[in-house]
Order: sequence, then structure tokens, then C-alpha cells
Amino acid sequence: MPELTPVQREVLRALVDTAMPALDVPDDPHGFWSTPGSAVGAHDFVELFLGTVLTEADFLGIQQLLDGMALLGMQHQKRAAREAILASASALAPEALVAVQTLRGAACLFANAIPDTEGKSPYWAQYGYPGPQMPPPTDAPHITPYVPTDGEVLETDVVVIGSGAGGGTIAGVVAAAGKDVVVLEAGGASSERDYDQLELTAGMAMMYKNGVALTADSNVGLLAGQTLGGGTTINWQNCVRPSAAVLKEWATEHGLTDVATDFDRHLDAVSARMGANDECSDFNGPHQRMIEGAKALGWSCEKATLNVDPAKHNPDLAGYTQFGDVTGAKRGTLTTYLRDAYDAGARILCNTTAQRVTHEGGRASGVEATYTDPATLETRTVTVHAKHVVVAAGALETPAVLLRSGIGGPAAGKHLRLHPSSGMFGVYEEDQKAWWGPPQAAVMDEFRDLGDGYGLLVEGSHYYPGVFAFQLALTNGKAHKELMSKFARMCDLLFITRDHGGGEVTLDEHGQALHHYSVDDPRDQEQIRKGLRVLAELHLAAGAEELWLNTPFAPGFRRGDDLGAWLTGLYAMPIGAGGIAIGSAHQMGSARMGLDPTTSVADPTGELHDVKGVWVGDTSAFPTPSGANPMLTCMALSHRTAENLLRSTS
Repeated sequence: MPELTPVQREVLRALVDTAMPALDVPDDPHGFWSTPGSAVGAHDFVELFLGTVLTEADFLGIQQLLDGMALLGMQHQKRAAREAILASASALAPEALVAVQTLRGAACLFANAIPDTEGKSPYWAQYGYPGPQMPPPTDAPHITPYVPTDGEVLETDVVVIGSGAGGGTIAGVVAAAGKDVVVLEAGGASSERDYDQLELTAGMAMMYKNGVALTADSNVGLLAGQTLGGGTTINWQNCVRPSAAVLKEWATEHGLTDVATDFDRHLDAVSARMGANDECSDFNGPHQRMIEGAKALGWSCEKATLNVDPAKHNPDLAGYTQFGDVTGAKRGTLTTYLRDAYDAGARILCNTTAQRVTHEGGRASGVEATYTDPATLETRTVTVHAKHVVVAAGALETPAVLLRSGIGGPAAGKHLRLHPSSGMFGVYEEDQKAWWGPPQAAVMDEFRDLGDGYGLLVEGSHYYPGVFAFQLALTNGKAHKELMSKFARMCDLLFITRDHGGGEVTLDEHGQALHHYSVDDPRDQEQIRKGLRVLAELHLAAGAEELWLNTPFAPGFRRGDDLGAWLTGLYAMPIGAGGIAIGSAHQMGSARMGLDPTTSVADPTGELHDVKGVWVGDTSAFPTPSGANPMLTCMALSHRTAENLLRSTS
């Protein structure tokens, strides 16, 4: 890992204390105002972040930036002078602006995400955020992973790459039918015994690329799971059914004819196995504001259906679900289909990355993989021989497996869809208690179809002290801290769009996945701007006093300002890097099903066009974006694929 010089560390520490400064405010009962970012060790974590996440070239650029600030004596200056130096550096070039803002954002993120020895933060009391609320240990069943020896060869009927909504479901269905199954999961093992409810450690342990993933062009932040149970272990539990229009499109235009008539059976089956219900959809402050705003505007708003066990549900703990569900209430694949596979004798390997699918004569023969010991980081080779291979590594990694294997045809990696999303904070008079209750308990669906099958949904959000501080890392540290002092009164709502354009997954020089997404489709840009207006109108109808976009590059709005003029300013900003922040928790379509081998990877059953016995078993297989939270649709489609696989072996 590259390292900073002692002088560069001094400058970085000064920068952290500029982004998250100590301020002299008389009424400071919790120490929020007087505590600088360096007091909680944020500078050390920023350095670790720089050394582990950035490319060598980008790290060198950061070092050069810090050296330039050192020449100006930033490490010896008072706050006002440090702010002036940062402003001057930001004006040098667009790349310098991005670098400075990345450092500011990282400083604010880590300052707000780092707990002390008692598991708290000196900032959280100001926010009304209680931090970890660990209940007594449960006796929940724990999946014990199979640990391979170096060079081990496993023989099985079906090998499944990935354990999330797709892979976990297929593994459970196929194993329950009597097939011998091996599951390969790149992430570590998880159960409610392993979680600590902390944003920082959860991100590093359970998220794709340690929770810090961007498209190669930096246009979209990528939120995906990499742990046992995949996305179903860290997601927000919202079970949204696909629209009839989407299923008709898949049936008539892409050859999945049965989904127009028989898909409800699969949806019902996975919903029943997950125990999906609306009994646990408690409305915290943000959801009450969403409903109040929608009612005032005459917009449709529905209670969410969640895969949560009412007998174990605890609203005081539900808001930590992305950091690990310590209650065992979440009914993801970890406690349902994956557990079914394990109970049926499946061998489940964690920390095991599939390198390539092996094949001979147009037929699957197995998988070559690498196991990494989590304690020593020692690597071991593992080979699995199987007549059937299910590739369900997620839409960010499934095409990479196919491309490294030389299979999948010309469409492998094409048609990546991300459901581009953005959020907006409303500041209200009262504490919103946004950490209480599930992250998503209602869906505002008034604009789900804007007339051409495309549109947007408005939903709630998980509560993150660190990530939200990153999003609100204004270009002045004092202003940032003043804004964060209102955090308890903030309500974050977000929109997700059904993307009309798309992106691509390719391989870099090391054979690793690269993701490209330009956000340049005019229809998508129109939807994103529509989403900004909808969020603003919804917040204001619910009584918000201020509005802030989830990006430091946008000015705030205060009630009484000209809304049209403010939105016009937002519309003029670039969408993506350096402008309106775009995120994605829903990745789809990069190895899609269809009739044409030149435009799709798998046939309508889910089996590859070019290699028999290889199946696409996750959201990669979606012919087009679902236009809604994809977990339920993915599990239903995978349930269908599992039946097709079993029929092919009978």
C-alpha cells in the first residue's frame, strides 16, 4: 500500500480539520461543535482510504496536491487561511476540484462514521442517533462454510457462483430437489451473530469493493452486497412486484412468453418463502412526511411490503438493517433458500472468487476459483467439476466471469442498467427519528409510468451518519458543520428511475470488472430532472423549511425562495461526476435473456446461447430494467430458471 510522507500527513490532518472543524459555540452540551475531525482519527482513515481504493496514478495526484498545499504552509495556517488555500486549489482544474472535494467528503464521512471505544461518536448525540443497540445473542442457525484445501477438486451436480437473491434462490430450489450443490461466494460468512451495527465495519465487511465502488467514469456510485446472502443480507427489504407492462415487454419482445401468464406463480412462491408482508412497515418521520406530502398533492402512495418476520421485528433495531440485522427478522436468502440448500447438504464456500467457467465442446464442465483465507490472506486454488454452472455473481460481476471465460457471446457485459437514483434532504421543525423503523416503509408511485413505460418511484432511505455527511460536505467546513447540526431534523427521500439508456461492463488489464455509465440518454436526463422536481414539491408540501440535494456542489433552498429558479440551477448542473450525485443500488441486464444471440447472452430459459449447461441466475438476466426494486423479481425469475435447469437434467 502506498504511503504519505510525514509532511503530507500533516497537511491531510489540517484538511480534515478544515472540512470538519472545531468551532466555538456557547451551547455545546455534546461536544459536537468543539470536536474536530482529527480528534476521532478521521485523518488516519482518510489515508487508509487513499492507499487502498485509489489507483497508483490517482494516489500520486493526491500526493502532488498535498505537496502544493504544504508549500503554502497549510498545515500551519488558521481555518480561514486553510479554506482559502483549498478554494484556490479547487480552481486550478476540474480534476483538482474533484480531488479536493473527494478529500473533504472522505474527511466528513470518516469523522461521522468512526465510533469510540464504547461504540459511539461525539457527533451522534447532536443527531439523535443512538448508535449500536445490540440485543442479547440469539440462537439463530449459523451456516458453517466449507473451507477447501489448496488445489482441492470438488465434484457436484450444480455449482452456483453467488449466494444472493438469484444464486441463493437457485441453490435452495435445486438442492431441495435432490441435486448435489456447491455455492461459491466471494464475500465472507455472515449471520446475526457477526454484526456490530456500525456503518464503517459493515461497509468494509459486507459491501462490494468495501462499500466504495464507482463506475469507471465516476458518474455513478454503486451499492451492492458482497457477503453470504448477497444483496438480500444488506438491502432494505422492499418487495415491489414488476408491472404488467414490464412483464409483457419481456414476453413479447424478448421471448420469455410464459412470464405474461405464469410469473405470478413464481412471485407468490418466493414471497411465501420470504414471508413478505406489510405488518412491519412502521412509518418513521421521513415516511410520515412522504405520505403527508403525497396526500397534499393528490399523489398515489402505498405501504411497502417487506420480507421481515413480524415475530422478530423490532422497530428500534430495524433502521440498522444494512449494517447487519441482529434480530434475525430479515428473511433474505441467508435465512431462507440458502439455508434450504445448506440443510439439504450443499457445500457453501465463502471468500471464494470464481475466475472462469470451464467448458468443453460447447458444454459446461465446471468452475476454476480462488479461495482467500480471511485471517492470513493466503490464496488457494479450487476447482469444481459440474455439468451445470449457474453464474449469479451480480450484474456487476457476472459478465466479468463470462468475459474471462470467453463465453456469453457479443452481448456479454452490454445493456447494463442501474436505475439511476438521487436524493434530497428536507429540513423540518421537529426531530424525524429517521433511524427508527425500516428504511423503506412506503412507496410513492404516482410517476411510475410517465406514458411510455418509463418513470420513477419515490422511496425512503437508510440512515447513515457517515455517508450523509459525505453527501453534505459543503465547500466550507463551518457551513458544513452548521448544516449537520440540523441532521436530526432532516428527512432524506430518493427517487429511482427506470433507465432508458444503459452502460457496459468490460475487463481491465488485470481481468477485473470495469463499469461504464455515461448518463447521457436524453430520456434518462429528463426523468432525473423530473425526479428532482417531484422530491422538492413533496418535501415542501410536507412542510420542509429547507431543501438540500445530496451533493456538495448544489446550493440549498429555503422556503420563500424561488423554487423554479432553484430547480433551473440544478437542471444546469452536469448529471454524474462533479454535478448531481447519482447512485445505484439496482444493477441489471448485463447478461440478459432473449431470443437473439447477438443482443442477448442467455436464451429465454436462462441457459447461455453458446455454452449449454451454463445459466445466468441473477439480475444480469433481466431483458430490460424492472423499474422497481429488483429483489422480488430476481428471486421469482431465478425460481423459474431453477425449474428450467431441473427440467434439463431429468
